[in-house]
Amino acid sequence: MKNLGILALVITLSVAAFAQHQNVMISSSNSPEEPCIYINPKNTDQLIGGANINNLYYSNDGGYTWTVSTLSSTSNGVWGDPVTIVDTAGNYYFFHLSWPQSGSWIDRIVCQKSTDYGVTWNEGSYMGLNGTKAQDKEWAVVDWTNNNMYVTWTQFDDYGSSNPDDLSIIRFSKSTDEGETWSEAVKINEVDGDCIDSDNTVEGAVPAVGPNGEVYVAWAGPEGLVFDRSFDQGETWLDEDIFVDEFVGGWDYNIPGISRCNGLPITVCDLSGGDYHGNIYINWTDQSNGADDTDVWIAKSTNGGDTWTAPIRINDDPPGKQQFFTWMSIDQVTGYLWFVWYDRRNYNDDNTDVYMGVSKDGGETFQNFKISEEPFIPWSNVFFGDYNCVSSHNDVVRPIWTRLHEGSLSVWTAIIDVDALISTDISEQEITPLASLEPNYPNPFMQSTFISFKLKRPGEVSLKIFNMFGNEVVTLINREFRNPGKYVEHFEASNFNLSPGVYYFTLAGEGINLKRKMMLVK
Repeated sequence: MKNLGILALVITLSVAAFAQHQNVMISSSNSPEEPCIYINPKNTDQLIGGANINNLYYSNDGGYTWTVSTLSSTSNGVWGDPVTIVDTAGNYYFFHLSWPQSGSWIDRIVCQKSTDYGVTWNEGSYMGLNGTKAQDKEWAVVDWTNNNMYVTWTQFDDYGSSNPDDLSIIRFSKSTDEGETWSEAVKINEVDGDCIDSDNTVEGAVPAVGPNGEVYVAWAGPEGLVFDRSFDQGETWLDEDIFVDEFVGGWDYNIPGISRCNGLPITVCDLSGGDYHGNIYINWTDQSNGADDTDVWIAKSTNGGDTWTAPIRINDDPPGKQQFFTWMSIDQVTGYLWFVWYDRRNYNDDNTDVYMGVSKDGGETFQNFKISEEPFIPWSNVFFGDYNCVSSHNDVVRPIWTRLHEGSLSVWTAIIDVDALISTDISEQEITPLASLEPNYPNPFMQSTFISFKLKRPGEVSLKIFNMFGNEVVTLINREFRNPGKYVEHFEASNFNLSPGVYYFTLAGEGINLKRKMMLVK
């Protein structure tokens, strides 16, 4: 079980639980759920979205207004799991499952293309056809250096079968000609799953592109959360998948009021050219802290996926509430990570808000903020979909989510006011010329550590220690007058009966507001 105090290596700052980001209802027609969204990087006023089963949305004014229609394909059919992306030429793509006139239910992954920003669509190409085996839960990404498109998904020998001889695998295909044709699908996983569509089924393959054209992907299954990569545009893959996390409790779990829920992973890679260029991030939810305490997590790799951090908790509320259906996007201009999820921290029932999180420092710290204007209570007898989505580019951020109110489904976005969000960057806090706060030493520490700070002018200062929930636990200096100079304070944790975990210390005074994190271990 993940211990919040030990593994949640974050310093978070909660924002007041009211929405300051304009909500826009995209559509309530055709029972929409399981939505996706994508911002055109070449023109952030242009957005393309979709929802089950065949709902199509596009906007040309940044998401304030939307054109709503339905997608059709006479030859391939349209059967849900929508994924929308835009390529370097400005073409729109809508990937989905199939129900062809000549064939079997979900026997292929379909790619339909629009060259006029979503107004008209071709019949589509397809990949993965393998007899009557089911091709399910796909996702796609574009390599912006060469316009290749990469798709990963799950193949079921027999969807829903409990026969141990029926297996699920992760498959990969690519297009080098703007979706006209697709390579022969290849299996990339080492350990297969079952076909039950639950914890021991391999699912959640969301591909990402690396800084040198690598293809990265993670998924969940019988071995927990695992990662794979290709250095040659998907031609060859690792002989052994890399373990990331045990995924305690599995990816298939129960949430009150939700007909079914999963915590399947999302993978992205930083290509911004900034301080965290090349970092790989995996985002998921699980119930490792209990069935009444679903949490949002991230793990990251700074060495191409060779090794991974312990899971870091993104939601910053006290234990005991539900956060579920997460999605993640990376702004490839700023390097900021953006997250969206459902959140019940403000209630003692099934009332549900939509929250977002942002990390501006490579997944070290996270800011949570509410974006939905009103809560809703979903009904378990109405299917709610399997995912939401968020897209970001150059400080334009657009989430998309499903709202289920009194049995009626609708999909929404929000106009995220990035400038209004409170910064939690430690680097920004330390710009002040009046003082500096150094990292404690040693860190992590077992019993005692030393905290150093420098003052550049005389004045009253306070040095205090807080737990990860923002509660003050120790006061080392309380409004004491100090002259300019360097000071070192000894902190003996054993004197205060503190439990192991993450804490942070702050230096405050006139014009001074600094903080750093430290970790107490056994």
